[in-house]
Amino acid sequence: MYKFATYKDQYKANLRLALPVVLTQLGQILTQVADNLMVGRYGGSDPTPLAAVSFGGAVFFILFIAAIGIALGMTPLVGELYAQGDREKSSGLLQNGILFYGLLGVAMAAVQYAVIPLMYHLGQPAEVVDMAIPYYRMLVWSMPFIMLFFTFKQFLEGVGNTKVEMFVTIAANLANIGFNWVFIYGRYGFPEMGAEGAGLGTLMSRIIAPMLMIGYFYSRSKYRVYLEGFSPRNYSWASVRQLLHMGLPISMQMFLEASAFVGTGIMMGWFNKETMSANQIATTIGNCAFMIVMSIGAATTIRVSHCYGARDIGQLSLAAKASYHLVLAWNALAALVFITMRNVIPTFFTTNAEVIAIASNLMVFAALYQLSDGIQNVSVGILRGIQDVKIIMPIAFVSYWLLNLPAGYLFGFTMGMGPSGLFLGFSFGLSAAAVMMIVRIRRSISRLHANGNSQSTIRNS
Repeated sequence: MYKFATYKDQYKANLRLALPVVLTQLGQILTQVADNLMVGRYGGSDPTPLAAVSFGGAVFFILFIAAIGIALGMTPLVGELYAQGDREKSSGLLQNGILFYGLLGVAMAAVQYAVIPLMYHLGQPAEVVDMAIPYYRMLVWSMPFIMLFFTFKQFLEGVGNTKVEMFVTIAANLANIGFNWVFIYGRYGFPEMGAEGAGLGTLMSRIIAPMLMIGYFYSRSKYRVYLEGFSPRNYSWASVRQLLHMGLPISMQMFLEASAFVGTGIMMGWFNKETMSANQIATTIGNCAFMIVMSIGAATTIRVSHCYGARDIGQLSLAAKASYHLVLAWNALAALVFITMRNVIPTFFTTNAEVIAIASNLMVFAALYQLSDGIQNVSVGILRGIQDVKIIMPIAFVSYWLLNLPAGYLFGFTMGMGPSGLFLGFSFGLSAAAVMMIVRIRRSISRLHANGNSQSTIRNS
């Protein structure tokens, strides 16, 4: 039976970690929102600029999220070491992470750049692709800087510090808005660059973010020690293998989930550019709600990894359940807002009546998958925290590639539901992922309880 008193301290501990991450995620989303709002307003009744940002951002997002997923593998590893007080190994992970993730960012940028000729073969309107490519190029150049920022961000989350990333992200995104205003509209003597200007503003802000992180580490003695003796000569394949062992399954799960959203976005382009613009609006608003979900998931990983490191399975279970309660409450509220405000929110982005009508309808279907989305994300956070990550990749493959995308195509095209049918596919994929991950978590925590009881018996005998 549920008792608030049982979870009160868990809610406080989870929210204490999650709230700064909320503002960090808000900052990340604000990059997209600022680009969309300012480019949408720049285009006025012409949906082409907003559609171009939508398409360019979608193509970039596929490998971007895969690279970020690899970096997320650092947090549970550092969290376990932090709970055990092992600073030396934590330092090794950070230093190797800086080198490895930085090189990974360069490699990903090279692959993303090579993709540009393929963008004309994805069934999108030619004028949209023409405008999307310059915007996309700017995002590609930002990739190494993103990876450096996430290296320091994930390390700090591992040691339970989520406030610094918040301040850095807010500062970088305020800079992004300022750069957008200058470059999109051509202020202070700069040429009017439109969608490409939004990409340049994003690039500049992403250069600033890791510079601020590095400055913070060197200005604080308790973090500066983790960088002492930093040298490429300290590069350790064993440490990199450890980061990859944890990060690759997370990366693949995020890639598979993101590919469902990106694939849906590409299929939206098979209708027309108005539908593309509407999809971008609905997706952007969905991402704003999802930032809270991601923040609770990140806090869950930190709490669970610390409990896992201390081998306190009782607290681990309570922390996990508290996260489920928080995310369900939030997603219920988000779904309500999506439905009641569906005719108002799209007007903030565009004056095109057709785009507004399609986006309003899509927001209803976005509301349908909110609860499943919250449950599956927190479940991933729990599995990361207990370092049980191999299973999430096959679950994601079944959920998003075998269910989500085919169901969306079936409803959207075969059954003639149009854009709404594509969004309905998300409900199937996310619900399947939520159910399968909960089953896995129950088994894993039962096993941890059993192992803990066995160790207690040995100690007491």
